[in-house]
Amino acid sequence: QVQLVESGGGSVQPGGSLRLSCAASGTILGVHRMGWYRQAPGKRRELVAVSSSDGSTNYADSVKGRFTISRDNAKNTVYLQMNSLKPEDTAVYYCNADLRSTIATPWQNYWGQGTRVTVSS
Repeated sequence: QVQLVESGGGSVQPGGSLRLSCAASGTILGVHRMGWYRQAPGKRRELVAVSSSDGSTNYADSVKGRFTISRDNAKNTVYLQMNSLKPEDTAVYYCNADLRSTIATPWQNYWGQGTRVTVSS
């Protein structure tokens, strides 16, 4: 059974930094896209950053220049380095990935349980 386990959330003052990690565990044959979404109170879940298996990345305009997504393919892990955090970055951050367990199974999309990030003075 595949699971995505996030870590690294917490509380930080404006201008601070946090690093989120998401590790995929279980039987994994291949990983395509891995990324991060977030959902603030009363708002819809939105894309923050995504990394594809070809090395390409994509960021929400609101985090460009402040957040960096990276991945360790050997560990099936994706990271989100968040710098210059703002109060509007406060949200629950969710890891998302397209994974394939075996050659006989289709690609499937998975979500982590979420990790809370609070930016406040």
